[in-house]
Amino acid sequence: MRTDKMKARGTGTDGTGTDGGTRGFAYLRLSNEEAGRGESASITNQRAIVERFCRENGIALVREFVDDGYSGGNFDRPGFRAMMTALEAGGAGTVVTKDLSRLGRDMREASYYAEQYFPEHGVRYIAIADSFDTERDNIMAPFQFAMNEVYLRDGSRKVRDVLKNKRENGQYCACPPYGYRKSREDRGRLAPDEATAPVVRRIFERAAGGDSSRRIALDLTADGIIPPLKYRALYRDDFTPEGAARASDAWNYTTVKRILRNPVYLGHTLLGRSRKVSVKSKKKTPVPREDWAVTENTHPPLVTEALFERAHRNLGRGASAAAGHGPVRKSIFAGVARCALCGHALCSCGTVYRGEREKYWYLACTHQRRDLPTPCTGVRVKYADLLSLVRDDLNSLLALSDDALASIAREAAERLDSADSREARRRRAEQAEARMRTIDKIIARLYTDNAEGRLDDDRLRRMTAELERESAGLKAELTALTAPSPADKTRDNYARFLALARGCAHIETLDRDTLLTFVERIEVGPKIYPDGVKRATHPGTPFRQSVRVFYRFIGEVDTTTPDGA
Repeated sequence: MRTDKMKARGTGTDGTGTDGGTRGFAYLRLSNEEAGRGESASITNQRAIVERFCRENGIALVREFVDDGYSGGNFDRPGFRAMMTALEAGGAGTVVTKDLSRLGRDMREASYYAEQYFPEHGVRYIAIADSFDTERDNIMAPFQFAMNEVYLRDGSRKVRDVLKNKRENGQYCACPPYGYRKSREDRGRLAPDEATAPVVRRIFERAAGGDSSRRIALDLTADGIIPPLKYRALYRDDFTPEGAARASDAWNYTTVKRILRNPVYLGHTLLGRSRKVSVKSKKKTPVPREDWAVTENTHPPLVTEALFERAHRNLGRGASAAAGHGPVRKSIFAGVARCALCGHALCSCGTVYRGEREKYWYLACTHQRRDLPTPCTGVRVKYADLLSLVRDDLNSLLALSDDALASIAREAAERLDSADSREARRRRAEQAEARMRTIDKIIARLYTDNAEGRLDDDRLRRMTAELERESAGLKAELTALTAPSPADKTRDNYARFLALARGCAHIETLDRDTLLTFVERIEVGPKIYPDGVKRATHPGTPFRQSVRVFYRFIGEVDTTTPDGA
């Protein structure tokens, strides 16, 4: 922040006031990182040093400005802004700090204020410990400003290293999410918050049952449940009065969605999703998902994986229960049954004839795609028929023995994990590693050539940048090549499905909860009539229709494949 409109009203160029006395401001600053390093840097210690110096040098302190808990990396601080406003009003002729780093650690900005701005506006600036005084020559000032910035950058690096180490060890080094608090035994771990954990479970149970995020938010507000930000302001964190006043008493549906999408409630630690643009900026930029710090099973989960999956799968599917709307048909296939031609979700349609609703209830695609050679008008299936078909197919799969399901898994894995495929992955991984070693040698040679004068700085930067980009691409490729193979993932997925299937023997009535537990999606194709018949002319007209069921984790399964099934 720079303020170039200040005029030295009420002060002389020698730093004295209009009454002939020397009037001064004390500026004190302490960052959160420095606060833990002992009393020497504390606000109390700074105040004592500045007051003693002013007494001994005939400076009458008229006011002090404090920024407690603010980094010196930028000048967007409330105390500093207030001091600049007071200086503009002619409140003092001298500014005193304990040392140059209290003014700020940004080399460019701190130098600007200390060596240009203050002298040009008739303000004397003194940094006691660094013997800096704008009324004298300050030969060492450039080095002092530079060292303060080095300290800033080094401190930032150390903080990042500490946070990285904590993340890798599964410690939660961030603000606890709603539903959790810091453990009393280990501050690096999360523990369920007795007051808010039940609210989180309620949100997941409501979502798993089909309620929309908006409906859940409205009900939480109506029941007087305090939303996360308000809860932090009232009971947990130190908010300013202005910040606490901005915290709403009403739940927002986006807050509910964030909770439903956060794997922290499964007991996993997920950190490092964003980082600061630079050491001097408060702005943050998203981090690619593959670079997130994820550690599983670090704290007690609030919900089971099955409940989390069901709630997560309901998001955006329009699966809200139509309570109080008797004429509305409640399809369990909402968002699951899709058109095989265009991929659009099938909608409930039909009529009620002579009091019968189920008999004339259909699911059909109402989405018209002009770019498709075949229109979606033929994608229509009777609701009762689809219900019966999916239930029977699921029961046939659940009836398989563990050995039969394992046989299906082996065949699927073998198709993906041929000997040729494994050998090709191994060779490519070796090539990538060899090229990365070569790049390291080339970069080292380039720096040697630069130091000996055979390569100029500009070409060095361009060549190393290109090589580092190539190395980063090879590193990402190597990570993918050394990751678990598709066959390993297939075996893991069948094991996960088997764990679900063990809890269910035979399904008499297929409901939405059971459907979402086992089924990922259902693709319904158009009706195909015999040659010469374009559409059904009476209920008995024969037709063929494709209905494909894709199960969670394992996809489409042919239950007739394994021997003895």
